[in-house]
Amino acid sequence: MRFRFCGDLDCPDWVLAEISTLAKISSVKMKLLCGQVLKDLLGEGIDVIMLSIRVAESGDIKASVAVLSFIFSSAAKHDVDSESLSSELQQLGLPKEHTTGLCKSYEDKHSALQDKLRETSLRLGRLEAVSWRVDYTLSSSELRKVKEPTVQLKLQAQGAESGCTETTVVSISADKFRVLLTELKQAQAMMNALQ
Repeated sequence: MRFRFCGDLDCPDWVLAEISTLAKISSVKMKLLCGQVLKDLLGEGIDVIMLSIRVAESGDIKASVAVLSFIFSSAAKHDVDSESLSSELQQLGLPKEHTTGLCKSYEDKHSALQDKLRETSLRLGRLEAVSWRVDYTLSSSELRKVKEPTVQLKLQAQGAESGCTETTVVSISADKFRVLLTELKQAQAMMNALQ
């Protein structure tokens, strides 16, 4: 069966297993856990000590936090409304009282969660410089020596996370360079079409 919060794919087995763990805790503890997980996803941190005292054993907490993080982030990523999420989670075996609290928490933080996911996704560095040269290498053959061109690309990019300039040198054959150039032109045309 396919679920919208999983991107119209089957629900992962580990999520199914952990939903049974969530079903065992009370709906009040579930609501408390959902609030902490959403705070963590929004970058505010999680109070593990408070959760361990009030919710369950530490093994259960880690598993519960992982599955709720997956549910919330995946649902926000695929823009699933709270009613659909509630229905799908009940189909997977989560009690109605639990889904009500979970979906209320999700609905309250839905847009903030989507903004946070947008902000932290696809962090790319900035390309600072590109240089290239063509080298000819001799290939030995029984009958004759052939010169095969090799393209050396030197890319300097500012790292997305570190902010430091990183240099990468790539050496490829002329044929592979032609393929790379063609694919880059196609990608640029597609990006220009989106603007």
